[in-house]
Amino acid sequence: MKKHLLLIFTALCSLTASAQQYKLSGKITGSKNNPIPFTSVYIRNSTYGTTANENGVYQFKLAPGTYNLTYRFVGYNEKVIKVTITDHDETLNVQMDDEVFGTERVAAMYRKNHDAADTIMKQVIKKRKYYIEEAASYSSAVYVKAVQKLLSAPKSLLSKEVVRTLDLDSNGRGILYQQESLSEYNFQRPDKIKEITIANRMAGINTAFSYNKASDLQVNFYNNVFTINGLSTRGYVSPLASNAHLFYNYKLLGVSNENGRVIDKIQVIPKRAHGQYFQGDIYIVDGDWRLYSADLYLENGMNSLNLIDTLKITQQYVAITDSVWMPAAVQYNFKGAVLGFKFGGYYEAIFNNYKINPTFPEHFFTGEVLKIDTAANTKKEDYWASVRPVPLTKMEARDYQKKDSIAAYKKTDAYLDTLQHSKNHINYPGYLIFGYYASTRSAKDSLYIFPFIQTFYYNTVEGFGINAKIKLTRQIDDFHNFSITPDVRYGFGNKLFSANIYSEYKNDPFHNAKFFTGFGSDVLDLNNVGTRSLYFNTLSTLLSENNYVKYYRSHYGLFGYQREVANGVLLSGSLSYASRSQLYNTSYGHIFDNKNREYTSNNPLAPPGTPADDHSFLFPDNQALTFATSATFTFDQQYITRPTGKVNLPSKYPTVTVNYRKGIKGAFGSDVDYDFSSVDISQYNIRVGLTGFSSFKLTAGGFFNNKTVYYMDYNHFLGNQGTTFDPTYIGSFHFLPFYQYSTDGAFLEAHYQHNFAGSILNKIPIIRNFKLEEVIGGNYLTTKNNRNYSEFYVGVQRLIFRVDYGVSYAGDKKYIQGIRIFYGIR
Repeated sequence: MKKHLLLIFTALCSLTASAQQYKLSGKITGSKNNPIPFTSVYIRNSTYGTTANENGVYQFKLAPGTYNLTYRFVGYNEKVIKVTITDHDETLNVQMDDEVFGTERVAAMYRKNHDAADTIMKQVIKKRKYYIEEAASYSSAVYVKAVQKLLSAPKSLLSKEVVRTLDLDSNGRGILYQQESLSEYNFQRPDKIKEITIANRMAGINTAFSYNKASDLQVNFYNNVFTINGLSTRGYVSPLASNAHLFYNYKLLGVSNENGRVIDKIQVIPKRAHGQYFQGDIYIVDGDWRLYSADLYLENGMNSLNLIDTLKITQQYVAITDSVWMPAAVQYNFKGAVLGFKFGGYYEAIFNNYKINPTFPEHFFTGEVLKIDTAANTKKEDYWASVRPVPLTKMEARDYQKKDSIAAYKKTDAYLDTLQHSKNHINYPGYLIFGYYASTRSAKDSLYIFPFIQTFYYNTVEGFGINAKIKLTRQIDDFHNFSITPDVRYGFGNKLFSANIYSEYKNDPFHNAKFFTGFGSDVLDLNNVGTRSLYFNTLSTLLSENNYVKYYRSHYGLFGYQREVANGVLLSGSLSYASRSQLYNTSYGHIFDNKNREYTSNNPLAPPGTPADDHSFLFPDNQALTFATSATFTFDQQYITRPTGKVNLPSKYPTVTVNYRKGIKGAFGSDVDYDFSSVDISQYNIRVGLTGFSSFKLTAGGFFNNKTVYYMDYNHFLGNQGTTFDPTYIGSFHFLPFYQYSTDGAFLEAHYQHNFAGSILNKIPIIRNFKLEEVIGGNYLTTKNNRNYSEFYVGVQRLIFRVDYGVSYAGDKKYIQGIRIFYGIR
């Protein structure tokens, strides 16, 4: 920690750690004495810089000496001022001159070449790949700052409680959230990163999106596709992309001379009004054909942003060596409105102390992309005052002071007692749907009562029933916690009482390790991967006489353990023993009598037309001793290390899971005798250029020994026979019967889904009278249509094929939004 702290402190506070430091500060204004916010200020021929705050105020801490300070902001001419620091603080106010780009050279170039801007951009694009790769690796110190503000609010909603809670003025303005962090950022081409957060500070509640680490603000317009996580699922074409000429027109606005460099100002003009394109200006170093700075923006109306209305992205490059330039500052400015509330703010990153092509230790890049130091969140205001490169505004300082006082008050006994009473007060409407949560004052012990809608139920096997379930959790310390979940269930129709307990002990959050155990009795679904919840099955049973879920009785005990044995390798195993018996329908009540539908047998293999009170044989009473294990391999697993554990991130490669399950014959009277194995290969949210995201899942497996296999031991599929489903879940089937295709043999299933995310493909109209038989053939089983989603399902003997597509409406036309395909062999 001391090593990293020294790096940050040195980079952001001084050029010579051993010398006495003095503060250089001032205000940056324009020709009309207006403050120029967020101006980049850096020391020429160094990698040390800062930016001004929202009021144009900047500050440095410098050792005695003479420095050439460079001031840069889009719309103003670059200014270099020599300043000498002696033995006291200095004030240097700076007035910037409005940007003046000469047109004589433009006119001359236009006489020779009517496409001057296109000619310049062709040179820039030609060198794009070179500038991407010019630094094979680097490290830098990064300061990140974020501010989210409420700019105005409807007067009718500005109650005293709202004003006090959000600390707003009479016009509904105030800071909702601010955050700052100091990090060491390391990068090695092509995509290895490691960031170490030394200090982090937050005040308020983040109500929108977050870019609170250096890796979130790595803006690189040299890449073909520019992505903005959290604000859009789409990618945007960079004005410097290899095929940018297909999407943009360029206009040369002028040429200027900045300290011996010729800078071309080029306007970026999208060829289409709506799409994945930027607008604004870029500045190019003539002759070198490299990016000098960018001032680009996106608008929700034309560019389909989420949450916000406008996003402005500015970036300043500086020369680190004679041949290598890197970003000195990056900023996102945003504005938006919701329900009459107008909000705005910014995220900015300042990069200092660049080291180009450093020598990293062997095995430095391990997959740990972010490590948060144990003391990162404990830094006090005096620490931040000494290292913060951007001075706080009066409003920001007041907000920090007030929220720090509130945070201190929230740790007092009086507040904690009041909070506990308020927090543990039951909200009956909330309990109905979400359940009830209560905890002790220290939050080490907590109680969760499952929702009321999951407590009372009805099905044709048990009739009306009660399923009382709670979860008790004890947080032993930051690294150990224990939970126990008792469950009591009683069916009034068949007069069956069940009781069971499940518990978990998590003992190593850095390796996702836990012990789990459970025992007791229960009424279980014959499909062990899930069908419908008690609540939805109750509704479908009573309202439409669809008793979809089929049940059996089990007395069981199990014990298991899981642990990540190496980064990206998760192993788990369990041993269970169960005594299982078949159940039958005992209750046939309903609210609405559907004349065209009758309840079905609790035997899912009973032929159509079998009466509901059927007692046909499905399996005999049996005992099963079962061993199950799995190994999940996540290749190139990246993760974040927090002081209290490890957080795995999605991988850019497919995840492979190998499963094995064995029914052990003879031991403790066990009747089962089988061996089952399967392999899953899956990957989610694969970005496909500008067209959106794709996801897929492939599963293959089977029983290579099936001497004694009972129905609940079969391989089951995650189907759906109701009208509600989750179209984003890869691995589920819409309209696939819950039990019909369960198998004790070999199987193959494949799922693919693509969300076009507003790409050009969503402009393909759908034929209204589309007939699947004409395209694929086979037995046309069912078609369901609604305003948001449609699906076709086909079964051809042992073949299952399914196509889903999402649609949007514009007038009397439908447009494709997403496609999902299922193909399986039973």
